[in-house]
Amino acid sequence: MPHDQCIHSVVNAATSLLADPRQNQLLAALDGSLLELWLPHLEHVEMRLGRTLSASGHACDYAYFPTTAVVSLMYVTSEGSSTETTVVGNEGVVGISLFLGGQATLGQAVVQTAGHAYRLRAHMVKSAAQVAGPILTLLLRYTMAMIAQVGQTAACNRHHSIDQLFCRRLVMALDRRPDASIAMTQELAAGLLGVRREGVTAAAHKLQRDGVIGYRRGQVAVLDRPQLEARTSDAIGYEGSR
Repeated sequence: MPHDQCIHSVVNAATSLLADPRQNQLLAALDGSLLELWLPHLEHVEMRLGRTLSASGHACDYAYFPTTAVVSLMYVTSEGSSTETTVVGNEGVVGISLFLGGQATLGQAVVQTAGHAYRLRAHMVKSAAQVAGPILTLLLRYTMAMIAQVGQTAACNRHHSIDQLFCRRLVMALDRRPDASIAMTQELAAGLLGVRREGVTAAAHKLQRDGVIGYRRGQVAVLDRPQLEARTSDAIGYEGSR
């Protein structure tokens, strides 16, 4: 099938998926009675590309539980430049400062892939965190996984090629999507990775030439995931899909 048709197919598949709180793995992992406490207060929101969910140094009004959206957590320097430190998708939550006792976020949260999420007001999350129990345990376990991912990102950025980093970034996005379509321009990818756009362009051309991805108008369609994972393994020790 031609690349354009593949891209059209996976994009259409994405739009047909309905959001549900249990598409977020943290919410799905909650005991039924615990989830029932939050369900009436969870608000479904559309996550548009580029939307800022929280600004560096400001308090969070909500915790966001993505279902089909993907959010980049960015570290912003005093000069205004930024780089991605980690990614949050349907496996996690944006707003960990709410249950870690912090009054403000240390970075910026920006929607990197449009989709859907559920949000919960800050006071609800803080109330749950004040009572040591299953909800807090689950949130802290997720935080440990996020810290490990931040460390892995730092190591990869230091030791691996742009090709490897770009493949890694695509796999990270793909793991957090319900389909094989990723909204990502080359300019955006370069900004997330902290590299020159020309390097990302060259990496994308190689993948497209080899039939690993299709690319059109800021939409990446992963056509050969096993091959993408193989090219990623050296960068992150990838062991397979979830």
